[in-house]
Amino acid sequence: MRASLFVTCLGDQFFADAAADTVRLLRHLGVDVAFPEAQTCCGQPAFNSGHRNEARRMAHHMLDVFDDAEYVVAPSGSCAAMLHSGYASLLDGGDRERAGGLARRTFELSQFIVDVLGVRALGSGLEGRRIAYHHGCHALRELEVREQPLALLRAAGAELVPWEAAEECCGFGGLFAVKHAAVSVAMADRKLDTLPGASGVECVTSADGGCLLQLSSRARHRGLETPFRHLAHLLWEAARGAT
Repeated sequence: MRASLFVTCLGDQFFADAAADTVRLLRHLGVDVAFPEAQTCCGQPAFNSGHRNEARRMAHHMLDVFDDAEYVVAPSGSCAAMLHSGYASLLDGGDRERAGGLARRTFELSQFIVDVLGVRALGSGLEGRRIAYHHGCHALRELEVREQPLALLRAAGAELVPWEAAEECCGFGGLFAVKHAAVSVAMADRKLDTLPGASGVECVTSADGGCLLQLSSRARHRGLETPFRHLAHLLWEAARGAT
């Protein structure tokens, strides 16, 4: 099986280690990983800000970049959702059909591992660790990724700490955090206020880098020491720990 890595803008600029761990993990699972170097931004920032012509140009380009990919895997629910759901609303005719084909081949990392590879246990490398999981809005609501990351974390021995706000938006939303900063901050603080027994949570994880940037920055501002780690890191640790 062959998969093309869609590294995403945030992965390239802020979460390069998570992108590398994604490749390590997929290769560990027997997947031949390719990296098309012509890939760019998926166009979501332009799309969300109403610049549909610019977003459309990026969509055309990305369709060409991943045209021959058997699967496209992204360590980001948000960007995977743009390829999966956003392009069809931008394009028409034959390009819309190509967008539908790309949508069927595009997956967030944990979704690909569970739903495509059929793997639900990576190893026991997270044994006894207390982890809180944040569900990014795009992964949860557009890709319907809810149980896949949780199943992989539990199978690796992690204790998932109940969190009443786990499925609430963190307030990032890309440009939303810039245009509506006060609301964005309040939403992040609400999530951090409900984080149970923060001192007993070893880390907070998510499949979305934007959410991790939002929550970790607010946590630092408030003096909270709870680490925030990308899901790809933890899944690779799980796979390395034991078989």
